[in-house]
Parts: sequence; structure tokens; C-alpha cells
Amino acid sequence: MANVTVVGAQWGDEGKGKLVDWLSHRADVVARFQGGHNAGHTLVVGDKVYKLSLLPSGVVQGKLSLVGNGVVVDPWAFAAEVERIRDQGIDITPDLVKVSETAALILPIHGELDAMRENRDDGEAIGTTRRGIGPAYEDKVGRRAVRVVDLADEEALRARVADILHHHNALRRGMGHEAYDADKLVAELLEIAPKILPYAAPVWRVLSDAIRADEKVLFEGAQGALLDVDHGTYPFVTSSNTVAGQAAAGTGVAPKDSGYVLGIAKAYMTRVGAGPFPTELFDDNGQRLGERGHEFGTVTGRQRRCGWFDAVITRQTLRVGGVDGVALTKLDVLDGFEKLHVCVAYELDGERLDYLPAGKEAQARVKPIYEVLDGWSGSTAGARSWADLPAEAVKYVRRVEELIECPIALLSTSPERDDVILMQDPFRG
Repeated sequence: MANVTVVGAQWGDEGKGKLVDWLSHRADVVARFQGGHNAGHTLVVGDKVYKLSLLPSGVVQGKLSLVGNGVVVDPWAFAAEVERIRDQGIDITPDLVKVSETAALILPIHGELDAMRENRDDGEAIGTTRRGIGPAYEDKVGRRAVRVVDLADEEALRARVADILHHHNALRRGMGHEAYDADKLVAELLEIAPKILPYAAPVWRVLSDAIRADEKVLFEGAQGALLDVDHGTYPFVTSSNTVAGQAAAGTGVAPKDSGYVLGIAKAYMTRVGAGPFPTELFDDNGQRLGERGHEFGTVTGRQRRCGWFDAVITRQTLRVGGVDGVALTKLDVLDGFEKLHVCVAYELDGERLDYLPAGKEAQARVKPIYEVLDGWSGSTAGARSWADLPAEAVKYVRRVEELIECPIALLSTSPERDDVILMQDPFRG
């Protein structure tokens, strides 16, 4: 199987953008299968930095790039991103980018509802990006979403808007906000429609034809497995399934077509927003990781929480996601640490656990049990072979590999595209 599915193995921000960009030069098609413009990928190519949110990372390589039905699409954000990437010299056309005609749209009412909920005064905010992702998925599941295809038929669009506002305006009034005017929303959508409809296509069919023609498809996931609505640290999760199994449902292909599953994991841990984080550091080491790793969200700019590598929770996500190999990123951020800690188990109320419990309260109480490894004084930055790595760095990678019970397929040693050590080629399994 020549296809590859790339997913995050932690709380997102693992460096998927660079790896997808690196892999896409050998792919024919790149397809996004979940999430929205809350997830950002940063690509560094020479002296240019591309920040993508909705567009698949393949656009930078000029590869056919598809936005699947599992993605929720903000048409205004999509249009703005197209223009921004065009200004950087990438010609974004409907021949290069196609958006599933059945993808649900993110509307202004979704972002507003997201903000209303996050502004609650009981201290139970989730820490979302306030971009309407969750409310848009709620409407999709509730069968009242406005979809890309609806933009092509004004009469159908008015009916869909009336249906969705029947629900939302009741919520808005209940939360002390004015109802949203249906004519205004229809007018806004009709105005943006010409900027997205040229890209609308039956993505499932485009992918089917590509697979039948033995073209290589790279399925690009957003966020990470620990943010999965079913398998993550619920309720501090996103509103979609982020594991590899969603690649099929989110694009319209058979599960067998998702191919080799590559999980991306940092050599340490980070997360944005609220929620449990067993190995989080509040000392100088945590600050050092954040500063050296430039740990700020691509989309939000929010500072990420940092901590030591958690082999327990990473092993769990790799099993749930059926990951075949791991790409370990940002190894260079660990350069210069005298000692490195790796979480090998948890302690909960006097009991040793080898997995993260499901309950929110229990997750908040687990304490990490660490194994301490020697750090290294040399540099791994820019390394492109094992011979370029300090011996202690090699030992660290091999120990992580043992603890997560999954082979390390690639090592990323800087943000630059070609600073990668390849041990196992995902396209060859």
C-alpha cells in the first residue's frame, strides 16, 4: 500500500506540517480529513514560512490538495487563506485545491456561540480557539448544517438557514443575546459563495479515481489523538475524531486505503488550553522547553504548556490509532539538558497505572513516575544521519522507542524541511 496517513500522537502541535510537507514531495495527492481552521501547520521552506490552517500542506509542493467531508469549513477563512498563500507565490486554483461539496460550513453564529460558552463565569471553559469548530460539528451531527453544496442554490440555502437559526436563535435568546437575522446570514453567504464554489467537488470520487490509478495519497490529520472527541482527555478535546480511523470516513475512501499510519510526536510534551497534563513543568525546565521550542500556537499565538515526554499516554494513543511508525520531532530542543525525564507510569491513589484513566477527575489526580536519562551537551540541530547525533541522544531515542512500543520511523531535528533522519520509509511501509 503506497498511501500514508499522518496523525498527531499527542495534544497537537507535534510538527505535522513539516513532516507532511516533507512526505508530500513523493505523494500525488494530499487530503485533509477532519478539523477546521483551528488547527495550524507551519512549513519552513528555505527563507519562506507558510502558515496553513485549512489548505492541505501539499499546496506548497503543488500537489493536488483535497479538503474532505470530515472538515468543517469557514468560507471566509478559506478565502482569506487562499489570498494570503497566493501573495507568497503559490498559485491556488480549483485545479490544485478541491473542497468536498458535502463539507459543513462554519458560520458567524458558530464563532459567536463558541465565545459565549468560553466566557461562562463558572470556570468550566474548555479553552477552545473560539472559531466555531465545536458548534459547527454539533449542527452537522444535528442534521441542520449548511454545507458547501447549499451555496449553489439560493432557495435551498434559505431553507437551510431557516432551519439552523430555528435552533441557534433559541440558544441566543436563552443566553441573553439578540436573534441572528436570517436575511443577513443568507446575504453574507451569497456574497462569499463565489469565492468557494469554484473549489467545490465530489472529493470522494477524486480520491477514488486517484487510488484506482495507483497514485500515492497522503492523508493529513489535524490536532492530535489526545484531543480526539472519543479517545482524548474529554471534555478538554476537539469536536472531531483525530485518530487515523477518521481518514476513511472524513474523505470517503475505504479503511484499507489509508495505508501506513505515521504518528507524529514531540521529544517532549506540550498542550494548549485547559485540561490534564501529567508531566507539565512549572519550573525553569518548562520555561526553557517553551523558549527553545518557540512554543506558541500557529493559529492562536497562545503559549503552550510544556512538560517531559510521557511514554504512557503516547503508547496509549499509538495503540488506539493503529500507528505503524512514529516521527519524533524537535529532538534539538532537548540539546544541553543535563538530565532528561521520561514518564514510564502513573500513580493514582497509591496504585501504579500503565494507562491514563478515562475519568476527568482521575486524570487530574494522576502523578507521573519518571525514569531519568542522561542528556547531551552536543548539538542535534540539523542532523541528517545517526552519525550526526551524540551517543546520549541516540540512547534517548532508542529508550523512547522501547517505552512506546512502536518503531521510530523518522527523526526531525529542526524546522527546516530536509533536516530529517529516515529509518523507515512510510510510503514503502
